Order: sequence, then structure tokens, then C-alpha cells
Amino acid sequence: MGQTITEKIFSDHVGHAVKAGEIIKSKIDMVIGNDITTPISIRAFEQSGATKLANPDGFSIVMDHYIPAKDIASANQAKISREFAYKHDLKHYFDEKDMGIEHALLPEKGLVVPGDVIIGADSHTCTHGALGAFATGMGSTDLAFAMITGENWFKVPESIKVVFSGKPKPYVYGKDLILEVIRILGVDGALYRTLEFTGDTIGYLSMDDRFSLCNMAIEAGAKSGIVAVDDITKAFLKDKNLAREPKFFYSDNDATYIQELHIDVANLDPVIAYPFLPSNGKSINEAVKDDLSIDQVFIGSCTNGRLEDLRIAAKILKGRKVARKTRLIITPATQKISLQAQKEGLVEIFIEAGAVFSNPTCGACLGGYMGILGEGERCVSTTNRNFVGRMGARTSEIYLANSAVAAASAIMGKITDPRTL
Repeated sequence: MGQTITEKIFSDHVGHAVKAGEIIKSKIDMVIGNDITTPISIRAFEQSGATKLANPDGFSIVMDHYIPAKDIASANQAKISREFAYKHDLKHYFDEKDMGIEHALLPEKGLVVPGDVIIGADSHTCTHGALGAFATGMGSTDLAFAMITGENWFKVPESIKVVFSGKPKPYVYGKDLILEVIRILGVDGALYRTLEFTGDTIGYLSMDDRFSLCNMAIEAGAKSGIVAVDDITKAFLKDKNLAREPKFFYSDNDATYIQELHIDVANLDPVIAYPFLPSNGKSINEAVKDDLSIDQVFIGSCTNGRLEDLRIAAKILKGRKVARKTRLIITPATQKISLQAQKEGLVEIFIEAGAVFSNPTCGACLGGYMGILGEGERCVSTTNRNFVGRMGARTSEIYLANSAVAAASAIMGKITDPRTL
């Protein structure tokens, strides 16, 4: 019997062929922590009696949730990670001097490599599967175990094969594809499984689209999302100083899948996830008919804060103004993206339209800061979760959408189909 790409990655890491369902102990190529989760890992690491990291170059701390610190508590929490990074002379430590949201920053830095096994104490670590790696979120104490040993335990996940066919319509992106997958499967339909994204549509998707696609695999309950390396992936990697030699794995034709899902992308319109679940997806056509006024629009996060998202938004916002009763917040995913947006004149377009352009941060997405919603407020957001109280008040509502829908909605002050502009 053949193997899936996920089974092949784990087989390479343990030194013998493995199949879905097996319990294995695998070497970890990159362990990722952030300013919220790493302090717990550090405490467990130190309580174990460990004095040095098993693989210092395979450990990264990215300060991205509450940086710059929003209050005394977040400043003290950040201090724990900073002191640990300095004590261990951590090579891959990123704070205000080189800011970015972890799941955008590490691929940008060449620290995520095809064929890797990657874990992070953040559920959206699955984003990195867009580069043909196995990447998943774990708890902070699981992270500590990897910090100490350089390894971790896994149950090799079964795979769901998602086959996308057809060329996407204008203003349909990776975000819409994954929202459609979640709408079909539900928030637990892929529990502890890998979503393997395939089909001819993949060839039409940019790397930014693929990152969005894999980013929200967790919203279907998946352990990971993955896209096999192709020429688009290789072009993205070309100018990167990769941390390791890449390994390209591909699923065999006779690989075993627990389920296959076929989606005709050619007939898919932009998808909006209504409150209060990412699986509550509806067509933009239905959302427009509902005539939903919007208090705030947020464009950013590890899902849709990349350069392509900013370009899409700027194209729609250029020469237009944000609606009088609507706020627009735009947050780039990294400083490099921010600089490029400035060079291309995107930031000027945003500010002239009436938007706020911020530093890279996860703050608004998790209701931390930089975009909190008040009682009863309604927000169109390019983030990944729309649970009750996710971005602020429990009575607020979040509608998940792509960057084009978000920008168009900011102009009109209500959920709007960008194709009508």
C-alpha cells in the first residue's frame, strides 16, 4: 500500500515506514513559541532540571500577541521569554526589532522548510503545511518536552483528501476555499486528521492563498493541513536562506485516505462565515441580501495579513473613503510586509481612505488589543475565528471574509460583494 505525504514525512523522521494510526516518537525540526504560550513552556523546562535546549537552532520565540506590551501584565509575561532568550543566546528570537506574526514571519525567514516536522504552542501552526511540511499546534508542556529532548510523540494522523477543481472566479481566494471546506466538514469533521489539499485549482493559488488555506485547517478540527511542493512553492523558497535542506514528498497514487472531498471551485462565490462558528458559511450573495451594517472591518492576522491581502485591499480602497460609521484597521503580518506596502504606496492609500495602519500584531484577532469590539458591534474580519466574544464584547458579532470583501464592506459600511464595485 502506498503512503500519503504525511506518512512519508514521518517515515523519513523516524527511519522506517509508518502508517496512519501508529504512535511514534519523531525528531522535531522547528519548535515555535510566542509571548503568551512560551512562559509556561519555560517554567516546565526549568522545573524539569533541564539547563540547555536539545536543539537551540530548532527553537524559535516570536513575540507577536501583545507586543509592544499593552499593559503591565503583558510586559511581565514578555519579560520571561526575553530573559530566557538572552540567557540561552537564542538565535531565532524575534521581538520589536524584527516584528511579525509567527506564522508569517518564520516562512519569510526561511525557518520553515519542506519536509519538516514542526510544532508550535499555537493552534494555527498548521499554516506551515503550505510549504509541504507537517506542522501542528501542541500544548505548552508538549513544547517543553521538545525543548528538552528535540523530539515528541505523535499518532500519525489519517488523511482527508480535499480535491479542488477549476479556476477560481475573480475575488475568490484561498480563504474562501477553506471556509467552504469548513462549511462542509463542520468544526470537528477533520478531528485529528490531516487535510491534504490537492487538485488542479492549487496551481492557481499563490503562496499567500496556500498559507490561508492551511492556516484554518484547525477550524475543521484537523491536526494539520498540507499542500505538496510545486513550482510556485519553489519560487517562494528561491530567495530564502533556508535553515535546512528541503525534502519534497508526494502522496502515492494508491495512498489510503479516510475520506475524499471534491469541491468545484469554478462555481464558488466568496464565502462569509456568520457568527458564531467558522463553519457557518454562506455565499456573499446571501450576505448582501441580509443587508448587514458594519461597525468595524479588520484586515490582518496570520490568516490574511500578507502582502497580497494588502494589495487586494488597496486596489479596492484606492480613491474611495471608508464609510462614516465604520472603522477600518489594517495590520500587516510582518515588518517586511509593512515596508513593502509603504514602498508600493499601499499605506498612503489606506490612510487617505480613512484606515488605521498598525504594527504587526495578533492583538485584534484574539480580542487582546488594537481593535476590541464593544457591546453589540458587528465586524467583518479576515481572521480565523468568530466565536462568542472572540474579538471583544460577548454581544459583538464577527463575520469572517477574504480581504476583498472586507475592503469593499469598509467602503459601503455593510457587507458588500467586491465585484459590485
